[in-house]
Amino acid sequence: MKRLFARQSLKPPPKLPSVPVTVPPAPTVQATGLQPKYVVPAVPHPFPHEHIAVLVTHQGLLLRPFVPGLTHHESHVQIGWGMKPTVEEVQGDGGAPDADWADSVVVYGIVGIMELFSAAYLLVITSRSEPGPLLSHDHPVYGVKSVTAIPLTEERAKMVVNTLASRNAALAHPSSPLSEGATNPILTEQPVIKDEGPTSPHVKFSDETQTKLMTPLTKHESSLEEDDNGLASPTESGASTPSSIMSDSTSVAKTIANRLSFWNKLTVPKRSNTIDSIDSESSRLMLGDEAEEALEASARDGSQEPGEALATILTETAPPPASAEERHTQLEDKIVKETIRGFSMGAMYFAYNFDVTRSLQHKHEDVNKSKQQNALLATLNALGNDKGLSPIGDKIDVFSEAHPTLPLWRRVDRQFWWNEWLSKPFMDAGLHSYVLPIMQGYYQVASFHVPREPVASEEGDSALVDYILVSRRSRERGGLRYQRRGIDDEANVANFVETEVITRVEREGTTNIFSYTIIRGSIPLFWTQPGYSLKPAPILSPERTHSQNLDAIRRHFQKIVSKYGPSTIINLAEQHGKESVVTLAYRDYATEMNMPEVQYNDYDFHTETKGMKYENISKLIDKMERVFESHGYFWVSNDHLMSEQKGAFRVNCIDCLDRTNVVQSAFARHVLDRQLGALALLNSSDGVRTETDIVFNDVWANNGDAISRIYAGTSALKGDFTRTGKRDLGGMLNDGVNSIARMYTSTFSDWFCQAVIDYMLGYRTISVFSEFLLRLQSSDPRDLIRLSKIRAEAIATSVSRVLLEGERLLSGWTLFSPVPMNTKISRNFEEKVVLLTARALYIVSYDYVLGKVKMYTRVPLGDITKISKGAYILSPLEEASKDPLQNAGFIITWFNSNQDTRVSSYSVRNSAESSSVPSSPVTATSSRPLILPSPSQKGSKLSRILSNAAPDVSSDTSFAAFKALSIDPARTRRGSGSFEEQADDLTGATNCKEAVDLIVEAIERACKDVGCAHDGFVVEEDVVGLAEAQRMTSVYSKMEYGIKRLLWLGAGT
Repeated sequence: MKRLFARQSLKPPPKLPSVPVTVPPAPTVQATGLQPKYVVPAVPHPFPHEHIAVLVTHQGLLLRPFVPGLTHHESHVQIGWGMKPTVEEVQGDGGAPDADWADSVVVYGIVGIMELFSAAYLLVITSRSEPGPLLSHDHPVYGVKSVTAIPLTEERAKMVVNTLASRNAALAHPSSPLSEGATNPILTEQPVIKDEGPTSPHVKFSDETQTKLMTPLTKHESSLEEDDNGLASPTESGASTPSSIMSDSTSVAKTIANRLSFWNKLTVPKRSNTIDSIDSESSRLMLGDEAEEALEASARDGSQEPGEALATILTETAPPPASAEERHTQLEDKIVKETIRGFSMGAMYFAYNFDVTRSLQHKHEDVNKSKQQNALLATLNALGNDKGLSPIGDKIDVFSEAHPTLPLWRRVDRQFWWNEWLSKPFMDAGLHSYVLPIMQGYYQVASFHVPREPVASEEGDSALVDYILVSRRSRERGGLRYQRRGIDDEANVANFVETEVITRVEREGTTNIFSYTIIRGSIPLFWTQPGYSLKPAPILSPERTHSQNLDAIRRHFQKIVSKYGPSTIINLAEQHGKESVVTLAYRDYATEMNMPEVQYNDYDFHTETKGMKYENISKLIDKMERVFESHGYFWVSNDHLMSEQKGAFRVNCIDCLDRTNVVQSAFARHVLDRQLGALALLNSSDGVRTETDIVFNDVWANNGDAISRIYAGTSALKGDFTRTGKRDLGGMLNDGVNSIARMYTSTFSDWFCQAVIDYMLGYRTISVFSEFLLRLQSSDPRDLIRLSKIRAEAIATSVSRVLLEGERLLSGWTLFSPVPMNTKISRNFEEKVVLLTARALYIVSYDYVLGKVKMYTRVPLGDITKISKGAYILSPLEEASKDPLQNAGFIITWFNSNQDTRVSSYSVRNSAESSSVPSSPVTATSSRPLILPSPSQKGSKLSRILSNAAPDVSSDTSFAAFKALSIDPARTRRGSGSFEEQADDLTGATNCKEAVDLIVEAIERACKDVGCAHDGFVVEEDVVGLAEAQRMTSVYSKMEYGIKRLLWLGAGT
């Protein structure tokens, strides 16, 4: 990965191609009596510095702008060492005796300063992405890719800065290829790197910056930001998959301690003064041989209760730190790592030379307000002749801002400014050019062509359309899903996101710019949804009175109306079932507050689109047609204002994630069609997918995916499901402990992440972490372990989402299966839900992170031609994975002409079609350059996912392979058959082969009822036999397994 920092060159580097950076002269200090943050220099420099040089000296950490060719600086910034660092501007260029600026590193901006237990840290941006400019190349937008924490103690800071410089030197070496798509002009600016000499620190670098989190990461294969070839499980698990066997190169006890303990391990080495103290792994377990053997024996002792064994392992291997100093040291490292992760997760964006936190219409309104104020001052002769602005009604500039000479941080919308609190030391010192506002959300630039009727003044038969989506997520009540729900006492709601879509198109020499804004946010009542249970029901807070809820919702909508105009509520939550308590209360309070500017509308998304029939949303659009007409959109044509948006839809479900994004995308598409129609550009309505469809749905799918990842966190449901047939605790490591550990730590991880977010935003003091530690110590992990209920909830959710009206459920199972269809072996496996009804078989890909259906395929029972069952061995490397009784599966083959596949795509388009995508229209000749999306967004990811989900047109049949999960011999029938306490259809099966027999028998019986079963319908043959598994296992895999086994169980086992 490219680093966005560099060691300064002794020779002047070439000129930067990016936005020019100027350095203001030293300000003239006048006795105004105002604090420095309210004072602007006589010659203002309103933009943050794009490149900042960082140097370690005895006096403190020195900062100054890095400008190629500039040899003299009027001033620099000095940050003192210590827990309460002072930040001040110092005259001169920082040429102290120990200050050699050739040893500095260059960064892309400052996030801020974080003060913790033993030290303070300067957070700097060391890598950035370029998703694309906002309409003009003079207005680039950047994304934060990586952040580095520099401790504000001299020795530790020196090692971190030296490490950064050394890494940069290694990356700048011609033999070290740089990652594609990374933006690092600093490297190209400095072709000469100072020779380190023999005294330079020797640092070993990893290929990627390592930021170890306290909870294992779960790979989301279904991400639209990944370049995988298909949808995959939220986990990479499997009893005998080659990639999952012995996934940790430690012993059973060590692995359990690593997963279930918040603290570092027994022997904690002295904190290193290198960057690795922040970015590298925590210390390893260091036990004596006898102690380790005793722990391993207890881990494999099947007679000991799992809870007792877990307690023994954790007590012996991962006790809490002995002293407060040690506890603070470990906790501080975790806080820094989590802060870095929060800013580096790909959801933070910024711009140097303009405000990206306000929509085009809001900027226009602010400019008009400023003009009105100027006009009033002019009538009072209180305005100088050089201070006047153009009168209202003249031509407008969509890029203009009300107060362009003020520092950028004074112009942004504070609601969307996520690092304000961290930037406070620089603001208080009046260092305006070192304050870089950062916004959380999503940003993407795309382009497509729309066919048009040829006219004399235009060339080509299509018009180029630039399409930009900007989602701005509010910091008010910011946080994760189960930690932040509903409204607070300040009338702010959780997961409030303002999404603006900007469209630019030229017609007959006229440039037209459109902007449309739509918002989402949690239901504005006091309610909670405890994350400790599985798919918990939302409940109204019993501590809040009726009048408190009514007052909060009224104040919330007063703010919404004052900013966005009349608000139309679209409530997508369920009107029956678990969600109905909050949904019905929302409707009642919205009616009772009786605000004429607020209109409430119910739309039970799951009921109206049952079976993922997203096309039914068109009925909602038809119902809202008058509202679309009254709201309108912001439109500027050749610098003349044509119309303004006079209201906004406020869309919500319970999470304000997938359902909300689908409906918002449908609304945005309807508005896009209206905008293009205003220019006589109409899409064809013959049912053929166009380039507009492909690009639009991909952009909105990416937006939904990004917002989901920000808000969902790890959640109580996150975990993978790795299994074997063993029942001792050592076997449980492959058959649930991995999932158990991830579920356990995920719950506390989310609470810890929430504590870090609150502290980072300035809402809580450092005492919030003491509260977290008390809560952590008093919790029982066994209360969080309910793997069987997770599977039952997955089946229940799938039944409610995908079954067609009137279909009767016969059975439901969770089975291990390759992610793509038509294969028995794949790099990616997932746990799928299989539903059997009286008419069809449903194969469901389920997202265990968000608790929702990702995709399903419906196969009519009459189209099933064959079922084969037998051994399903995926790895021959371990005895348990070779046993055909415990590794059994089956294959179902069917005619695919009538199959129906639907994908939860975060966009209104969700059906997989077997027909090929038509080619894009002929590109028209354009007098202006095409704004291309960033490299990370190139291609049609959503279209690729839908194509992979579509049936193979080259064959009449398709098949799916399933492997039975490990059988729990203690399984018993419970309850009455409801999905809360589901009756187990596999009761009586003692191994996987018997479970497969029961499942196949049930499917065969259902097929006979519809008349499709015949002689030879079920055959006995291996899915993957032992010989085939051995052939597929490479020598490298066998060697890797041997090494892992040696490290995991110890030599001689």
